Amino acid sequence: MSIGHSFIELQSVDSTNNYAMAQAHAGTASHGTMFFAYDQWAGKGQRGKDWVSTPGENIVVSTVLEPANLPITQQFALSAAVALACHDLFSHYAGPYDTAIKWPNDLYWCDRKAGGILIENTFKGDRWVYAIAGTGININQTQFPETARNPVSLKQITGRTFDAPVLARELGIFLEQRYQELIKGNASILLEEYNRRLYRREQRVRLKKDQVIFETVVKGVTPAGELVTRDVFERRFAHGTVEWIIEPRDR
Repeated sequence: MSIGHSFIELQSVDSTNNYAMAQAHAGTASHGTMFFAYDQWAGKGQRGKDWVSTPGENIVVSTVLEPANLPITQQFALSAAVALACHDLFSHYAGPYDTAIKWPNDLYWCDRKAGGILIENTFKGDRWVYAIAGTGININQTQFPETARNPVSLKQITGRTFDAPVLARELGIFLEQRYQELIKGNASILLEEYNRRLYRREQRVRLKKDQVIFETVVKGVTPAGELVTRDVFERRFAHGTVEWIIEPRDR
């Protein structure tokens, strides 16, 4: 079944990822089921952070995937496919030139965060049973908490008000297209495209590791999901080992 064949709207839920995972384990949600929430009051972001969204204004959706035919070594390839689908949707409305994917899986417009992805996996031995792809994309929100780092929404960029559930269904179409590329064996092509859309590629950035801030040039991302940079020598960083220090540039 294709992604989005079942689109379930929830008025309020703690976390769409928690809900989708529970439904998958209970056997009441199959591959491609999407759970959209108008209000998510305990959303999860990367590295244990909260994902805060004003009720009803944004895309807050989790998609059940059953990648049983994919090797578990392709976890980053799946992450890249989901990130590209989010880029496909956002850039369609915000424009392709300022929309980028910030490693490992944030959606950026210029130097401002437009969305994020959290994929939670279930394995049984060496078999990949479930991947719950949670995506949060800022659509109509214009007021953000002070703790949010350089946020931006589609409405702020375009001046338009959108129907968030309609865009979430459209995201499902892009997810299906990217997922099909992955299961057809095109992981290397997806990674190449991910790197073309990589935020600050071939530019000098500031990163923080173990309380030390340093400058380096972003070169790309490996199939295993490591960020590759170069300064006096080449560096490789696994997910969660470095923090970006972002200072917005003048456009």
